[in-house]
Amino acid sequence: MIQFKRLTPDATLPTRATDGSAGFDLYCTARIDLPPGQRMLLPTGIAVALPPSTCGQIWPRSGMADRQGIDRLAGLIDEDYRGEIHVSLVNHGMDLAEFRPGDRIAQLVVVPCWTEAREVGELPETERGVGGFGSSGR
Repeated sequence: MIQFKRLTPDATLPTRATDGSAGFDLYCTARIDLPPGQRMLLPTGIAVALPPSTCGQIWPRSGMADRQGIDRLAGLIDEDYRGEIHVSLVNHGMDLAEFRPGDRIAQLVVVPCWTEAREVGELPETERGVGGFGSSGR
């Protein structure tokens, strides 16, 4: 189970738009204007306790990316982090992006996170092998 805590009284708890939604919508708690070409951290007023062996990934909202050119920068929440979730957004668009308290600004997707690792002498073979950038064709 994912546990959310409001850190400010005006914070909106994350919600899923539909039963089939993979992500929880995150909401802004401040009035912020993001000029073209600029980046900024937006507050959510929310903290989270993630289940063991998971991490939280912050993803852009597809509509904002498509219509306004708004994307997220860093976006990984470690299982043991309990501070406020901030969303790092960048405006790749041509117009000022205006965010107001209660606006949906990103999505939080919780996924399994493997943390066990060990060194081996050889890696298992694959069809691709060591083929890097562009090796799989167009």
